[in-house]
Amino acid sequence: MILQVNPEHPQPRRIDQVTETLKAGGIVAYPTDTVYGIGCDIFNKAAVERLQQLVREIKGTKNSPLSFICKDLSNISEFAYVSDYAYRSLRRMLPGPYTFVLEATKLVPRVMRNKRKTVGIRVPDSPIALSLIEHLGNPVANTSATDEDGELIPDPWTIEDLFGHAIDIVIDGGYVFPEPSTVIDFSGDYPQLLRQGKGEVGDLEYVELI
Repeated sequence: MILQVNPEHPQPRRIDQVTETLKAGGIVAYPTDTVYGIGCDIFNKAAVERLQQLVREIKGTKNSPLSFICKDLSNISEFAYVSDYAYRSLRRMLPGPYTFVLEATKLVPRVMRNKRKTVGIRVPDSPIALSLIEHLGNPVANTSATDEDGELIPDPWTIEDLFGHAIDIVIDGGYVFPEPSTVIDFSGDYPQLLRQGKGEVGDLEYVELI
């Protein structure tokens, strides 16, 4: 099912329709500031397992970790340990095209944690994505929408054609020129740049390239 939502001023009634689907264990696709994402309520174990199964179908791997989307830095601090240095950096860079790897707190469901007990967290500069979090009341598990060749999908119609059998609602927020987020690991002593994407890292005091 494709549902049109205004990308700049999301209609509350339509956002509520999507969040009710999330609360019921559904999976939805939505635009962000970098790519179309596919996600579910992080506190619904069955939904997370459905999403993980879809990721295995799309990406052909068992080891593709899920990130999740928070509404703001305060929300991040509930689910991850944020050092003073990381806090200063995130405050400057969010919302924006970044994924930050941080040590998970006990609030993060076990099914969402990796062996390092870290999580990837985003606060995208996207009214639709942030409205979903605001109306749902908690973060959304997230993976990038890619086709079977690993190419990022720029539009909702292709997502519906390829994966509509496994996704309950595909939000039509228009065409997105896809570019991956920049991934920075703040879980150690120094930030490490894991992937250079759309977000610039030039204003970081120090970043270790690996």
